[in-house]
Formats: sequence, C-alpha cells, structure tokens
Amino acid sequence: MKKCPECGDQLIGRIDKKFCTPYCKSSYHYKMARDDDKNQFKKIDNQLKLNRRLLKEYNKAGKAVVRTEVLLNLGFNPKYFTHYWKNDKKEVYLFCYEFGFLTKKENGYSKYVLVQWQTYMNK
Repeated sequence: MKKCPECGDQLIGRIDKKFCTPYCKSSYHYKMARDDDKNQFKKIDNQLKLNRRLLKEYNKAGKAVVRTEVLLNLGFNPKYFTHYWKNDKKEVYLFCYEFGFLTKKENGYSKYVLVQWQTYMNK
C-alpha cells in the first residue's frame, strides 16, 4: 500500500493518489519550493521588498532616526540593498530602491538614519 510522502499515512482511494489530504499536498509542495535553490531570486526579492516597506513605514517625513533593533525585530536585513550613495562626509547610505539608511552609533545605541532618495543624489 502506498503512503503519503508528507505525513506517512496510508493512501485510501484512487490508485494514482499521491497525498492523503489537500493540506499534505500543499505542505509538501511548499517545503519543496522553499528549499529549492532556484527560488534564491524570490528570497532576495522578498527581503528587498520587506526592507523597503519597513524603511518607508518608519520614514514618513523624508528623514528619520530609529534604533536598529526596532527594524531588525521586524525582519529588516541590512545585508540586502539595491544600491548605495556616499555623501560629502564620506558616509555611505545603503538603499532599498528609493529608501535608504545609514548606520550610526549615538549614546551607545546603534541607530539607522533613514532617508528618501533625492534628485541631488544622482550626481
């Protein structure tokens, strides 16, 4: 008798049945897709989108300062960015599309200075 590849239960019904329930089928295919190396692009793209959404959410005025742990606890990953910009002080801002951040230490706390891309940054 055949067994479900997800949970191991015996399959009852049609001879060509592969999964015992729709839940097992969905769970099995989700795990396979998650572990697939071809989905590396999807993982990176999703992280960039999350980073952009968080930077946008915490930067309503065009410039803001937020503690790093606030964004990191929400899933922000500073290793994923689309481009960078260096200001006159040689500080490097990392950007996720049009929203950027700069890591700073102030009063013993690690913080992100959040900015939005401006036309003068094109130079």
